[in-house]
Amino acid sequence: MESKIEVLATVKIQHSEDLYKIVDCLNRTLKRNNLMFGLALDENDKRQAVFTIYRT
Repeated sequence: MESKIEVLATVKIQHSEDLYKIVDCLNRTLKRNNLMFGLALDENDKRQAVFTIYRT
C-alpha cells in the first residue's frame, strides 16, 4: 500500500524553545483527521523555524 503525504501549508516563524510542544499537541490531537505537522530549523537562518502542515 502506497502512502502519499501532501504538503498543505508551510510558514517560517521565529524559533522558540517551546514550539515543539505545539507541534506535538497538534499531531496527537489531529492525527485521526489525517493531518500531520512538522517543525524544522531553517537551513539558512537558525533563528527561524519552518512549520509545515501535511495531509496523510
